Amino acid sequence: MEVSATYAKKMDCKNCKEKFTTTKILSRFVRVSKHESDFKPVYSDSNVNPILYNVAVCPNCGFAFTDEFSSYFAPGVKEEIAQKITSLWSGRSFGDERTIEEAIETYKLAYISASLKKEKALTMAGIMLRIAWLYDDMDDIDSGLRFRKVSRNLYTEAYSAGDHAGTQMSETRVLYLMAELSHQIGDKEEAIRNFSKVIESQRTSTDPQIIKTAKERWQEIREQRENSASL
Repeated sequence: MEVSATYAKKMDCKNCKEKFTTTKILSRFVRVSKHESDFKPVYSDSNVNPILYNVAVCPNCGFAFTDEFSSYFAPGVKEEIAQKITSLWSGRSFGDERTIEEAIETYKLAYISASLKKEKALTMAGIMLRIAWLYDDMDDIDSGLRFRKVSRNLYTEAYSAGDHAGTQMSETRVLYLMAELSHQIGDKEEAIRNFSKVIESQRTSTDPQIIKTAKERWQEIREQRENSASL
């Protein structure tokens, strides 16, 4: 008998408190073969991809959220969610196994929910980056770049606000992503500036691997610029 890599997880909606189930992947089935330069995990089996199931979507009210969402709702936010999400919601369920297209829909719903709820820029940056990764998986390069740009801008906002405090994301990691995403979208000046900041933080950083990668990327960009200048 073949054991499924997925299971149904019971959830309570953070917004309306209704119970529902959503699909998750059993961790023992997840095998990461490598990470891309923007931390995207590449899975040994592309059919076992936890990124597809990061977002839970409440079929009752349409509120979509990840584990990174806080439980706090500011006054007036639930009313705004009712007006701008629930009143337009058709009761659709995303609780079963998902295609990449369906996963992208859930992340876009999570971004709208996060915006209305005023989640940290760091949380919203992560949502946008994962949308970019999923578009990469569909070979939609233009959409991947478009969402990377939004993600880079949100990471920049998060860095300025110190959003990383109290999270698993270190300041070095946030800076590195600002640099790497700038590099990927063709903003070379911003990439060099932020890779330099990452390298400058090496005495205080607890992320030696990121410092090493930043040095390699910085050198690559410098060489590219020198080569194009000599042509």
